Amino acid sequence: MVTKTQLREITYDVIGAAIEIHKALGPGLLESVYHECMKHELTLRQINFLTEISMPVCYKQIEVASNLRCDLFIENCLAVEVKTSKTIEPIFEAQILTYMKLLEAPQGLILNFNCVNIFSEGQKTYINDFYRFLED
Repeated sequence: MVTKTQLREITYDVIGAAIEIHKALGPGLLESVYHECMKHELTLRQINFLTEISMPVCYKQIEVASNLRCDLFIENCLAVEVKTSKTIEPIFEAQILTYMKLLEAPQGLILNFNCVNIFSEGQKTYINDFYRFLED
């Protein structure tokens, strides 16, 4: 299991990857382009991840058909959604919180590449109840 310190380092590295991409390409491209660049940058940095993983939804002992796919699941602890929107909308927040719950991920991150500065306005971090069970 990952510690809070390790999770902070992973998050820092993922945000660093996003900053690197944003510096090179800037805003204005499709979400799919930034997603592909994130996959490449994470690979270059030797950060383990799964991409577009399908998540089942279970309700009262049945699996409900769904098409939920998390953009990136980093090191089995950080759910990441890549966006290209004017702002981080409440629906995006609901989406990442749902993915975190289904994946039992203690932390989530929205990366919005449609901004001037990824660090100050293009990323938002979320934690849930799984976070409090991590060691420091």
